[in-house]
Amino acid sequence: MTAVAVRVPRAVVDEVVAHARAALPNEACGYLVGLDDRVTRFVPVVNAEPSPYFYRMDPADQLRIEQELAAAGEDVVAAYHSHTRSPAFPSRTDLDLAGPFDGTYAILSLGSDPPVLKAFTMGRGRITPRPLVVED
Repeated sequence: MTAVAVRVPRAVVDEVVAHARAALPNEACGYLVGLDDRVTRFVPVVNAEPSPYFYRMDPADQLRIEQELAAAGEDVVAAYHSHTRSPAFPSRTDLDLAGPFDGTYAILSLGSDPPVLKAFTMGRGRITPRPLVVED
């Protein structure tokens, strides 16, 4: 069975790229928000451990955002973070952080020109590529 594509408007991808570039030399993180598999907007999350090789979403910022999204009836379609130089593919650290729960993660690589955004389902030690469609 083929995974359902994550659909992201080009304007949202542009926001994610701008956010990642503004965070350089460190990784950036946030949420792709919408309903089901359709992204409608991007919400940045504070990186509690700024580093070129690692990110950790600030738990207080995460909780605040997730409560606001629940009240608005919106879903986190994917958690996002950037890779400053490496490809848009989960690192061993990314997989470890995903933990025991399957979730959708989007990774933006600034190591290519133009930047590349890809989606994956990760959890329980597994990485499964997921289609991501950028819509104009």
